[in-house]
Amino acid sequence: MSRNTSRPASHKSRRNPGNDVDKLDYHDGGRPLLHPDDQGEGSGRQSEDRSYAGSFFENVAEGILEQDRARKTREIMRYLSFVWAIINCLGAGSITAYSLYAPLFQRRLLYSQLQVNGVSITAELAMYLPVPLFGLLCDRTGPGVPSLLAGVFFGTGYLLAAFAYKTGPPPSAGGQGWPYWVMILAFVGIGGGTSCMYLSAVTTCAKNFGRGKYRGLALALPIACFGLSGMWQAQIGSRVLYEKLPDGRRGDVDVHRYFLFLGILLLATGVIGFFALRIVDEDELIDEAVDELERSGLLEDSEFFQRRSIHSSYGAIRDSDGRSLSDEEVDELIRKAEEEKARLAEEQRKKTWLLNEETRRFLGDRTMWWMAAGFFLVTGPGEAFINNLGTIIGTLYPPVSVPENGTMTTAATHVSIVAVTSTIARIVTGTLTDILAPTTPRHQHRRGPNSISNSIDSLPKVDINRSGRFQVSRVTFVIAFCLLMSMGQIILASGALQGHGNLFWMVSASIGAGYGAVFSLTPIIISVVWGVENFGTNWGIVATAPAIGATIWGLIYSGVYQSAAEKDFSAGDGHVTKDAMCYGPMCYAPTFWAMAVCVWIACGLWLWAWKGPRGWQRRGIAV
Repeated sequence: MSRNTSRPASHKSRRNPGNDVDKLDYHDGGRPLLHPDDQGEGSGRQSEDRSYAGSFFENVAEGILEQDRARKTREIMRYLSFVWAIINCLGAGSITAYSLYAPLFQRRLLYSQLQVNGVSITAELAMYLPVPLFGLLCDRTGPGVPSLLAGVFFGTGYLLAAFAYKTGPPPSAGGQGWPYWVMILAFVGIGGGTSCMYLSAVTTCAKNFGRGKYRGLALALPIACFGLSGMWQAQIGSRVLYEKLPDGRRGDVDVHRYFLFLGILLLATGVIGFFALRIVDEDELIDEAVDELERSGLLEDSEFFQRRSIHSSYGAIRDSDGRSLSDEEVDELIRKAEEEKARLAEEQRKKTWLLNEETRRFLGDRTMWWMAAGFFLVTGPGEAFINNLGTIIGTLYPPVSVPENGTMTTAATHVSIVAVTSTIARIVTGTLTDILAPTTPRHQHRRGPNSISNSIDSLPKVDINRSGRFQVSRVTFVIAFCLLMSMGQIILASGALQGHGNLFWMVSASIGAGYGAVFSLTPIIISVVWGVENFGTNWGIVATAPAIGATIWGLIYSGVYQSAAEKDFSAGDGHVTKDAMCYGPMCYAPTFWAMAVCVWIACGLWLWAWKGPRGWQRRGIAV
């Protein structure tokens, strides 16, 4: 009998219209010819193969989704940290509004000009001298702890200052208020909070974005907001928290309420920063830097590299499935837990070693000292100008008189002008240097005698600017803005503005722009020349310079001011009256001539660090 006749007609017409036999067309009891038995070995193998394949691809898909979620989470954390760093800096620069209430210390608390400057100098010292320690804290523990510490410093300092001011003149001035040293102590806390909050924010931005294309802008924005903080806080003080005059007009800032406002605000900001500020992918940053140092040939005999092989690999802790574990499995879990603990200890040791090594190399670089010296010579005069804006403006007008136009320019106005021009300069320099500065090779500062980069550099030089784009070094920018700053100092020192306080904005704007550009470009140059892994410590070391500069120039200005006041406003018996105020160019001219000269010397030092025999350009570092 033909096999064709045993095939159902309906099946033939539906599946195989021809006469050929198809293996899927034959049914025996409704079962295909080659259909395997349910208990068959082939069925189990095919099912397992399909199961394994499905599990494999499901695991791959889940792994990709998990990696994508982790990447998005890291990016969200990176930008949220950036946003809160901006907020931190918008509050941290409250000390830049010192000129708003400094004249009231002189008039209401009867402080002498030297005592008024003593308070600001104390704040400057407390702000800058501990910066290396705060930077070290940022690098070792992350930015959250310094932010919390800043909140505590600010809250304690401003609340103490508020009540010290409210009690009135101290006993040394014939009053019944708290002693002068209480105000000094309060501003120690304010200065420490300023540097802590500023460093926590800037370090976060430097490490999270310092290896990207727009590192300049990522650093310039928080630094610009630091300068902007004095402006909006001064406006709040003069337009919201003010004293009402008997006729209902707006008077001076209510210092007590102003200090309470700042203390509560900055305490809350610092506490939130403890949770919001995070460094993303720091382990990757450290590993990459260590590997580059190993390849550089600079540290072949380092004890760290000799010990690395001991901890080269570690197992992963297995998940528990809920069943009882045998003794062998318990021992295995304990072993892997110990390995994980050893791995974490090794990671911490590696980070500590790298940061210590980077600090040593930073301090051993002569160009760092030239750069720090220039920073000292520029920022000291800038700080002294900002702290003494109120009394400088007072020297432009005769005492107990009204200008011809009936109005006097105010300290609040020029605090805002300095803040605005400083902010614009920081943003402009950060943005333009990202666009115009030479391309920066990664790890250019770690070139060693045996590194690949060093070998390439020994070949004949070619023009690396193949794009042909116009390039301007960051050093050129900083020198140009400092020369602008010196022009404002010269205008003031010449006496041309005496009696013309309405033109004082030219001085405030030029000094503000130069001051802002220096504070923006110096940390950017540090991150370019010496990397970002140890940025908090490196920038902290250089940032101590303004403390000394502000102290020196504050004392110089006070001495010149007091000396001129004694000559012009001494009482009949030859003694200076307690509330003596100085008037005329002799109160400030010698100080600002000397400041301009110092700024020119700073420009020369930066030029030497850049183009000198052992400068950055000779070492192949693109700045």
